[in-house]
Amino acid sequence: MSPPRRFAVEAVAFDLDGTLLDTVRDLAAAVNLLLADLGLAPLPEATIRDLIGKGIANLVRRALAAARGIAPEAVDEAEVTAVLPRYQAHYAAILGRETVAFPGVVAGLERMAAMGLPLAVITNKASRFVRPHLAHARIEAYFRVVVGGDDLPVKKPHPAVLLHAARALGVEPARML
Repeated sequence: MSPPRRFAVEAVAFDLDGTLLDTVRDLAAAVNLLLADLGLAPLPEATIRDLIGKGIANLVRRALAAARGIAPEAVDEAEVTAVLPRYQAHYAAILGRETVAFPGVVAGLERMAAMGLPLAVITNKASRFVRPHLAHARIEAYFRVVVGGDDLPVKKPHPAVLLHAARALGVEPARML
């Protein structure tokens, strides 16, 4: 068995949804409000949890497809663009109502802060939703840098997002976990 790999960590970056915060209830509520607007049946929270990833537009596309029993590729791009503001309005209205930090997150952030590690959040979630989520969960103050999905021309997993966060934290990318 190989010995564990080690490297000097000078900063730590986290994803938001499903890593720091359990946001699925807020996301599911907003999806189901949108589906109701469109005359479609609601989806179970567990189904919506499986649809999350790669940003809000992708979630909306996948939710419309699941509600209609079709492939996500069959959902017209123009429809996604047209209904996205309605989803975002629903999401903004309920933001943080049901979101909680996962167990151990606050204690872990406290420990890293005590070690003097600068922290970042890097997410594909639209920027206007990120800081309010962190504030509702009472963890905003831990993060020196927050990079939302619309802050750069590319999104995760593109390396430019991580490189941007490392620069903003003042560390070499190889020293950011």
